[in-house]
Amino acid sequence: MAKTAYMRVKGVQQFRQRLLLATLSATPLIIEDIRPEDASPGIRPHERSLLELLESISDDCTVEISVTGTKVKYKPGVVMGGRNLVHDCGLSRSIGYFLEPLIVLGLFGKNPLSITLKGVTNDSKDPSVDTFQSTTLPLFERFGIPLKRRVWKDRDDNPSEGLVKTHARKDGDDKPSKGLVKTRVKKDSDNNPSEGLQIKIIKRGCSPGGGGLVFLKVPMIKESLSAVTWIEEGMVKRIRGITFSASVSPAFEKTMISAARGIFNRLLPDVHIHTDHRSGVEAGKSPGFGITLYAETTSGCFISTDAAVSYAQEEMEDLEDNKKKGLLPPEEIGEQAASMLLGEIEQGGVVDSTHQGLLFLLCALCPPDISKVRVGKLSPYAIETLRNIRDFLGVQFDIRPDPTTETVVLKCFGCGLKNLSRKIS
Repeated sequence: MAKTAYMRVKGVQQFRQRLLLATLSATPLIIEDIRPEDASPGIRPHERSLLELLESISDDCTVEISVTGTKVKYKPGVVMGGRNLVHDCGLSRSIGYFLEPLIVLGLFGKNPLSITLKGVTNDSKDPSVDTFQSTTLPLFERFGIPLKRRVWKDRDDNPSEGLVKTHARKDGDDKPSKGLVKTRVKKDSDNNPSEGLQIKIIKRGCSPGGGGLVFLKVPMIKESLSAVTWIEEGMVKRIRGITFSASVSPAFEKTMISAARGIFNRLLPDVHIHTDHRSGVEAGKSPGFGITLYAETTSGCFISTDAAVSYAQEEMEDLEDNKKKGLLPPEEIGEQAASMLLGEIEQGGVVDSTHQGLLFLLCALCPPDISKVRVGKLSPYAIETLRNIRDFLGVQFDIRPDPTTETVVLKCFGCGLKNLSRKIS
């Protein structure tokens, strides 16, 4: 039996992405020197949880962790997917840390994936689950992944998804001729409502206690993704968002909305921010509040930011000490999120800086065809992503700055990754 050849890397940087790319490319991996000089060396609880998650959705996957935790030996298996899985993501990182690799791997699984994730839904480290719903899922749709649409409160947000349409009555109708008749509009999702990428927040969960529940459903792709040419940014036509409050006063949400609208209303009138107040069991184990904002452009781009604040139970007893403890009040949270969104819009590109790495990864996974995208200033994470894509997938990007718009245009020839897992008996 031939000896397995492992790729060796050092350091904990890009730990999550290296494991994702190793799984996609079927590359056995050894990660060494994981925080060897720290007071508590080795992998952290969220990294161990990620390895357990990869084992749970794969067959013939092996993970070996050294006694000190400073070395991980990972041999990827076949991504199987699965139904009604449950995984506890822990409390050191939010559920958003796990969603990106889970969605990408689920697309290339042997079976569709449905899983319930437990943990923190909103924190200040990772993109919130709301950001995944509003911005990340439409990014996957660009590459040919069908979505299971959300039901919006205001029909104008998604006019193409309305359930009914009206037409004038005809003389032959049974009822009087005056008035309008409502008829069902058939959507593509009506043919098979179980298909489509879907994320649903069942319970909110703020740090440090967590208690959140998120349901994720990922369809398997038939063969491969679709290559894209996506360089038109367009103009911002509307801004949407959602605030949440868990075990705190709903007035916090009104304050955040008022502060955000105070900035946006000077620029455009079409601003609508939903509210999501949770109490009791649905609020999780720690109080908190936050806001997610996103801008939609005329060319179908989504640019997003989010911000959240959470409290330990003892901190709720005296909210007047928030500033002393570095916790921002609701008004400043709303202003901060709005200012961050304007900054992301100003730097240009078809995605915000948080989604640059995922955009490049999806381009690299496309069929052997040219994908071309435009982004703003490259983030450090995006730069490391380009290097990892080159090392694991052998895909190199042609990078050309555009001085006129101060953006960057990138082109690549996809590696042609296909979903071979579903063909394995």
